[in-house]
Order: sequence, then structure tokens, then C-alpha cells
Amino acid sequence: MQVQNVSPNVDCGRYAAKAVVADDVVVAADVFREGHDKVAAGVRFRGPGDATWHESPLRLDVNDRYYGTFHVDRVGAWRYQVVGWTDYYASWLDGLVKKHEAGQTDLAVEFEEGAQLLDRRKAPRAVKDIIREVVAVLRGDAGNEEKVAAAAGGDLQLVLQRHPERLDATTTKDLGLWVDREAAQFSAWYEMFPRSEGAQVPSDSAPTRHTGDGDELRSGTFSEAAKRLPAIAEMGFDVLYLPPIHPIGRQFRKGPNNTLAPGPDDPGVPWAIGSEDGGHTAVHPDLGTIEDFDDFVAEAQRHGLEVALDFAIQCSPDHPWVKQHPEWFKHRGDGTIAYAENPPKRYQDIYPIDFDTPDLEGLRAELKSVLDYWISHGIKIFRVDNPHTKALPFWEWLIAAIRIEHPDVLLLAEAFTKPKMMQTLGKLGFSQSYTYFAWRNSKDELIEYLTELAHGEMADYYRPNFWPNTPDILTEYLQHGGPPAFKIRAVLAALMSPSWGMYSGYELCENVAVREGSEEYLNSEKYQYRPRDWDAADSLAPYIARLNEIRRNHAGFRRLRNIWFHQIANDNLIAFSKVARDRTDPVLTIVNLDPYTAQEGTTWLDMWQLGLEHAGPYEAHDLLTDTTYIWHGPGNYVRLDPHVEPAHVLRLRAL
Repeated sequence: MQVQNVSPNVDCGRYAAKAVVADDVVVAADVFREGHDKVAAGVRFRGPGDATWHESPLRLDVNDRYYGTFHVDRVGAWRYQVVGWTDYYASWLDGLVKKHEAGQTDLAVEFEEGAQLLDRRKAPRAVKDIIREVVAVLRGDAGNEEKVAAAAGGDLQLVLQRHPERLDATTTKDLGLWVDREAAQFSAWYEMFPRSEGAQVPSDSAPTRHTGDGDELRSGTFSEAAKRLPAIAEMGFDVLYLPPIHPIGRQFRKGPNNTLAPGPDDPGVPWAIGSEDGGHTAVHPDLGTIEDFDDFVAEAQRHGLEVALDFAIQCSPDHPWVKQHPEWFKHRGDGTIAYAENPPKRYQDIYPIDFDTPDLEGLRAELKSVLDYWISHGIKIFRVDNPHTKALPFWEWLIAAIRIEHPDVLLLAEAFTKPKMMQTLGKLGFSQSYTYFAWRNSKDELIEYLTELAHGEMADYYRPNFWPNTPDILTEYLQHGGPPAFKIRAVLAALMSPSWGMYSGYELCENVAVREGSEEYLNSEKYQYRPRDWDAADSLAPYIARLNEIRRNHAGFRRLRNIWFHQIANDNLIAFSKVARDRTDPVLTIVNLDPYTAQEGTTWLDMWQLGLEHAGPYEAHDLLTDTTYIWHGPGNYVRLDPHVEPAHVLRLRAL
């Protein structure tokens, strides 16, 4: 008996596949044997706390490939395995039916062989009675027609399926599956610098900072930033991500626009963590106290927002660790500690951690204690800064340790690096991952990338989070495409990926780069305060809110594997659908990727994918504009003007 090519199976079982609570995990395997005997297969599984294995059947699809599912209902570590065996009774029955249908009448020996197969079947007493009844028919005086019908009877087949005979069972090794809460797969993130919220011209007693434009400001506090929470919640976001909120070092502090000559009151880069006020478990005094932070988290929760913090494993030269544990840092030839570099970029205000330290055990314990501290203050989501520059064995150890104590904690890998490194971080257990989405703009690029993420091997372990912008990423597309470009990228991010996010200011279409050819913002919030007029009349906030509402109201958007691309006769138009399970509640999204010019084309829809293969005329209701069209068949004309509305989001319904 051969059981091969089991999926999901990440690196031959080296890593666990991923699922979320309430998933029906799809398992497949090639199951076959020599000769013509029929085989059967099942998936055995057990969840956290289960004392015994449970089992679900696998069904033959094509080419000896068997598929089935099992349901997961708890967060934690699950195990599964595939078992295959020869189904001797089904093999006998298949031969019997073929002989009978061919008109052969001398089947006495065949009937006796079937009776013997049933005689040896082990089953509970009540079930055994059903088997004995069939045996009696096979050995009795009934005609061939009646005997064949009894052997193939539905009640008997059901009994035999429930109590299979596995004389030559082959079982694969256990494979791992990590099950997260749903937020690991379906979430909408909003990034906000709390120090910019409430920044204003100070009173005589308030600490002051400068914007870089000559306007004197004081830092916003957690209390003032909390006033922004209702508006963020109203846009439909459920995760509020804060860049580092810790004290910021003064040595080599960066000034506005990354200058090396800061003024005395420039606030510095939040990722330059640590000062005389503390390190990774301290709150910047300008923001408030730890009690103020706790109040902010509680207020966010009241608005349906879960706060995510940044976990950046790096220090400013003023961080307490620099004096207490100099062995945790790499030293240069002259004895000084090496600052971070990504040539030609230099980050003199940041010291990276050296994972080749002789005190690795002490370093690991300290870093885990940082997460433990913030978890104790109600934080269960962390955006991990540059994990690809840290030792991979450390991440494998840390994620395993956190899962044991806090299985509901989620980690987002902020890594824009080589594909294999990003994939390995996903395999190691990061709950979500940043992607190349920001730089995938053409129709071919998007289809190729989404196909890889949704329908390739990565789908078993890599959960993408699409961000059209970040504090470090202002793409050329957004710089020059105007408001239509911001709408287009928001539609694609929100409706293609189950998880997406945006950095504050996106809704105001902030698009000015520090210089031509750069993706850095002019007057970047990384280096200075950036108060904004959130009440601007042309804000995209209502548009963003509608996209998030559509995501919540239609179950298909909670998954990635169900994305399907449809043909449309224009390279500037892209059409994709999401459907709920069993091909219900289809939503078709058509986007004009050209932010400058109206585009038109004719669709050629895969009606079966939409659950409409038998439909006549059907309703296409645009969820963005509340406009309804009556469409017929797969081919329908579409025209989208980006200056009016660059996308259709069509709920399809048979009439």
C-alpha cells in the first residue's frame, strides 16, 4: 500500500501548516497499490487536549488522488496523519457487479467469497446483525439479482464505511498543524503614531517639539490619541498598530527628513529605542505613563480595536542594555559598537543585537520577557520589525515558547526581503507576513503573485497582509496617480487579501516624496510630528469604511484560497471573484488599474466558479455605488472612469 504526497505538508513535516478556528482543513494524498484491488483512505487528527484520534474519510478524485477535510475548533497545536488500506469487500463487489452486468450467471463461488469476507468483519453486535442478514442472503436460495442488490445495499455500505477492515493499513507519519484565532487570517490594520495625535502649539508649561517647518509643537499623549479611536473604528479597522512607544535615545538622534543635525527638541526616530527613561518595557514619558497606556488599550477595546505593538529588537546608544550587557552587541575593530547599516543607508542612532553573543541564553530570556511584559498589559498582537535580520533559530525558539504560554498571540513579520527568507519566516510560525503587494501594479503581476500566494504551496503556511503604504513605502504609483490611485490600491488590498492595512494619512492621499525617485515621505512622521486635518472634505475615510464593511458582510473575503481571476478583454482591467463556501454569495470585483484614463472591456466570466452556471439573467449589484445592473451569461460590457469610480464590487444573484 502506497500513501504519498500528503498535503498540507510543509518541508516534509519539518514545519506546521496553518489554519484558523472553524476551518475545514483540506487534506489530500495519493493512495494506491499494485493490481486492481480498490483502496480506501482517511485522515486521522487530534487537537489540543484530545486523548484519542478522530477520523474523517478521504474520497477519490482523479488519478489516485484522495481528498477530505477535518474541522478544527480550538486554538493550538493539532496533529494529523493519512491512513490507506485495501478495501477487499469493495474490490470483490466491483468484480461481482461487473460479472453480473455482463450476463454471467454462474456466480456461486463469488457469492461464497463475499459471505466469507463479511463473516470475518469485526463490528459491534447491532452492526453485526446487519452484516449477518446480508450473509444469509448470499448463502440462501435467492436469485442472483437479489443477492447482488443485497451485497451492494446502502445500509450495508454505510456500516462497512463506519467499521472498515484494515488488514494492510499504511499510516503516514504525524504532521503538524497550528490553529490560530481568526484574526490571524482576517484583519484590517491601521497604523498610527500616537505622538502626532493631539500635537499642537504648546502652553508655556508644555514640553515642546518642532515639526521641521518652523511650527513649535508639543507631543501628543495617549489620552489625546484616544480621541482618534472612534474615527478609526468608524473606518472599519479592527487592529490598531502603534510604532514603538518607548523612550528614544539622544545620541546620533535623527532630525527632520533623516538629517544628521537635529535640533535640541526634535523627537527622534521611535525605532531608536532606549534612554535614561528606560528601554523596551518603558513608555516614552511624553506619551504618558504605563497606566495611561492601559487606559488607551481599554478605550481601543471599547471601540472594537485590538492594539498591536511593535517588537523591534534593536537599541539606541542610550539604551540601558548597552551598559548592562555590552556583550549583546557587535563591536567594530576600534572597540566601538557597530551601528545598523543597509549600505548605503546608515542608521547611526540604532545598535542591532548580535545573536552570536556568548550570552545567547540570557539574551533570549530578556527578549521573551519583553513580550511577556506587554502581553501582561493586554497586548496579543505584535508587528515584528525586520525579523529577517535576526537569527532564525531564535524565532523558532521564541514562537514555540510564546505559543505554549499564550497560544492566542499573533506575530506579523515585517520583512521586505528575498522570497525564500520571507517564506521561511512564515514556516517558522509568524502568523502573518508583509508582501510585495505595494510593487505589484500591472494585471499580470497581480495575477501571478496572487496565484502564488493563494493556490501554490505558500498557501499552507504563509498568510499575506497587503499594505498599499507604510511610513517607509510611498510608491511611485501613489506619488503620481492622485486620489484614483489611492482608491485603486485600497480596493485591491482590502478585497484581494483577507488581511490588509494602511498607514495613517493614506485616507488623505498624502503623496509627496522627499525627492524624485525616493519612496520616503517628505517630512516623514518617522522623524517629526505630523498633525493632520482629519476632517478634510476630500478624505477617503468613507470609502475605506465601505470597503471594510463589504469585507465583513461577505464571507468570501475572509479567505484567500477562493480568489479566482476571470477574463476581461483589456490589460488595464482586472476581474476577480470571492465566494463563500459551496460557491454561494459570489462577489465579483473589477478594477481599472489605470489611475489616469477611463478603460472599457468585456468580461468572460467562469460561471461555475460563481455558482451561476445554471442562471439565466442575473443581478449585479454594485456595493460601492448602490447601482444594480442586469447581466446575461459570461460576457458583459464594463467601463470604469477612475475619476468617477475606478472599481465595480458586484454582488451577483440569480433572478
